[in-house]
Amino acid sequence: MSKTLSGVIAAVATPVEESGAPDIKRALKLARFLLDNGCDGLNVLGTTGEATSFSREERMAVMSAYKADGLPLNRLMVGTGAAAVADAIALTRHAAELGFAGALVLPPFYYKGVPDDGLAAYINALVQATAAKPVPIYLYHFPAMSGLPWHVALIKRLLDAHPARIVGLKDSSGDMGYARAAAAISPAFAVFPSTEACLIEAKNGAFAGCISATANCNAELCARAWQSGDTAALDQAVAIRKLFDGKPLVSGVKALLAHIHGDPALARVKPPLAPFSPADRAAVIAGYDAVKAKRVA
Repeated sequence: MSKTLSGVIAAVATPVEESGAPDIKRALKLARFLLDNGCDGLNVLGTTGEATSFSREERMAVMSAYKADGLPLNRLMVGTGAAAVADAIALTRHAAELGFAGALVLPPFYYKGVPDDGLAAYINALVQATAAKPVPIYLYHFPAMSGLPWHVALIKRLLDAHPARIVGLKDSSGDMGYARAAAAISPAFAVFPSTEACLIEAKNGAFAGCISATANCNAELCARAWQSGDTAALDQAVAIRKLFDGKPLVSGVKALLAHIHGDPALARVKPPLAPFSPADRAAVIAGYDAVKAKRVA
């Protein structure tokens, strides 16, 4: 199995063609840019990557393209969770065969209120299906979207059952108490809150780093916070993140990416998401430009 990931990880956006298919050329270009400009790693095909809006075949094609282009898969985790166990198995196997550093696994999210036994059976199926090529598994905790939590007692149960396979957690709940409780389970269990605001705490040993949507847009500032404890850079990074408060995050990040890279096509989203509104776009771009103009020394 690969070494566990750490540091600043961008939940990388997936560019979309006019047809609605993943825009592979732009996806690869964005991935390389982020890896060259502050990101220790990438979370491919997560929520910001609109994974659940793409078919299984489209998701596998994106994964294969990353491999074919020679991107460093040892620095990449990829979302493989799905509502259907068979789809999750196929995606996780594909990630394992290609050599991704980890599979980020949402719970099967359609049925709500299911017992822990059902969620444990889902993870057991993924573990058994990839036993021959054991990709590390990171649990993806985002109950506001999935409706199902990887609660701390369940995480402990899964670690007891699969100690060599369950290696970490992405926590998108926004509950730092939960994140700290999950991190306290084991020093070997790598917890990544979804906000770069935690990076100084992470650098001091509380977490493995962060996996952030807004690291698409502020990676170099996040890197300075993670690498050297630069609090001024972190303040700027967090100021950029706060520009999206109360606004649709995925379409907002993509609108700002279009501005940063001078490529309007990067703003496309796939239904059911809708484009960022012109008013929100103008406000976020003005705020971003103002933050960047300060240029921390």
